[in-house]
Amino acid sequence: MNALLRITGMGILVAVLLAGCVRGRTVAETRPVNPNFEQDRFCIGLWVDPPIDGRAEARYAELAAANFSMIIGGSGASDPKGWAHQLDLCQQFGLKALLQCPGTEASKLPDGPACWGYAVRDEPAAKDFPQLRAQVDAIRKARPGKLAYINLFPNYASAAQLGTSTYEEHVTRFLDEVGVDVLSMDHYPIFRPEKDGRDGYCDNLSVMRTESQRKKIPFWNFFNTMPYGGHTDPTEDQLRWQIYASLAYGAKGVLYFCYYTPAGDEFPKGGAIIGRDDRPTRHYEQARHLNGEVKNLGATLMQLTSTGVLRVAPDTDPAAILKGSPLKNITGAAYDPKPDYLVGLFKHADGRRAVLLQNYRFAYTAWPTVEFDVPANQVTEVCKETGKEIPVHDASPALDGLQVSLDAGEGRLFLLPPQ
Repeated sequence: MNALLRITGMGILVAVLLAGCVRGRTVAETRPVNPNFEQDRFCIGLWVDPPIDGRAEARYAELAAANFSMIIGGSGASDPKGWAHQLDLCQQFGLKALLQCPGTEASKLPDGPACWGYAVRDEPAAKDFPQLRAQVDAIRKARPGKLAYINLFPNYASAAQLGTSTYEEHVTRFLDEVGVDVLSMDHYPIFRPEKDGRDGYCDNLSVMRTESQRKKIPFWNFFNTMPYGGHTDPTEDQLRWQIYASLAYGAKGVLYFCYYTPAGDEFPKGGAIIGRDDRPTRHYEQARHLNGEVKNLGATLMQLTSTGVLRVAPDTDPAAILKGSPLKNITGAAYDPKPDYLVGLFKHADGRRAVLLQNYRFAYTAWPTVEFDVPANQVTEVCKETGKEIPVHDASPALDGLQVSLDAGEGRLFLLPPQ
């Protein structure tokens, strides 16, 4: 009798477990798939991908060695065979790809583990928004979870190019009417003695930050890497400045214009990261170094939500500008240049606060005395060599206060306890 009860009980238990498994499997099978793209890593990308030819494997090994994480197609491959090869190479070297497959129906778009999505359009006007919405919806339906990537004009585009009276209206309407999963734009500031485009770059980043937060999506931006038109060839410090300014505003992706030097009359000097003769320019080692830093910061950057951006200009009172932020003051020695900084403020997913302090000058180093609202022993820094948190380092213990050394254009990321 007891044995029979035990056997019967075991049978009931097995039946219950099996029923649960069936129910679990049925629920899992019927659970709707999220059609939207969700970014799972920081994006270090590029425009003008290298050719898919007999040297393609070596080219992609070189690209990965420069610490890129993503490519946008459109130049290197132009047919299904090329796109497949591109995805295989990205898979081999740990890269993600946004493929450009013009004229291909959404249901026939290539796919695979390395495919992040598809480059749909560059710099559309407002009149294009309805058609783009149809393309975005078709991709979500046919390729759930993949990104329908569309890149916008910069804020110096004309009203005729935008199709709206203001840039802010253009971005707002684009997000409301097209409904993308990542907001992106290109802006190439001019670094000339008689013309300084940095403030305009930051104004553009501010619009991206505001609108991406409104829609709760990440934003990326292209920055300039090469000489063309009125643009001088950026120095490493100018590359660094563009990248860290983007990070200060909360960008979750930085995109180089360009990686492989494009052909055409617009670029007679060449000078991208890889020349048309297949030789790396000086920008290759610069990008490799800078990308390595961003790559190591990336895991933390993806955990941050921007809460504000402050500009400490030379003609302002730093303490007044910083009031209420985790930074109480930024000063310097009497013989130093006046404070000139960009301060990105963030909240970490674990509740802590974060500060990205950037040297706004691209031609001089900075050596500020920094006062946080907690003792320095409660502040950590995200190490750009390892990605790990380390105690904040006083660069000049012989001076009063905490000294932070910043290269030209450099940013450093600090974490503080919750308020």
